[in-house]
Amino acid sequence: MAVLETIVVAFWAMLPAYVPNNAAVLAGGGRPIDGGRTWGDKRVLGDGKTWRGTAAGILAGVLLAGALTLVADDVSAASGIDVPAFTPLAALGLAAGAMLGDITASFLKRRTGRQRGAMFPGLDQLDFVVVSLPLTALLATEWFFEVFTWGVIAVVVVLTPILHVTTNMIAYQLGLKDEPW
Repeated sequence: MAVLETIVVAFWAMLPAYVPNNAAVLAGGGRPIDGGRTWGDKRVLGDGKTWRGTAAGILAGVLLAGALTLVADDVSAASGIDVPAFTPLAALGLAAGAMLGDITASFLKRRTGRQRGAMFPGLDQLDFVVVSLPLTALLATEWFFEVFTWGVIAVVVVLTPILHVTTNMIAYQLGLKDEPW
């Protein structure tokens, strides 16, 4: 697979995992997942992780995967790059894995004494990748290994932090985020 093709496939395949956290922020609010519970003297997750935001994030990722699947053949024909269609379980694994990764990161932040929105380099940029890829491999094994070659995985690991930092800085400049990370 050529370098450009690998980059395009990596970005396309990860879009259903890239979108859920943003959708969760837009639809957030409501009841926190942890119900206000603490573990020791620290919140389990915090007010930023809500049932509504999580459900909206997963739904957004699954719907995006469906839309990408509908146009995959046309995009492949127009670009000459074979972009993948998503199976329902692949879509669910990517979207739910992204949200679960973000929730896990929140849990780890609370355990290390970081407040909501505090920076946690590395974890902030790759939390959703670390969970979405294994969950997708578990739910849609054949699809996962056809799409996520070692080259695609390498691009995801390099591309994701760059995209994450760039989009967060833009959102901060636009006043959509309180912190630039």
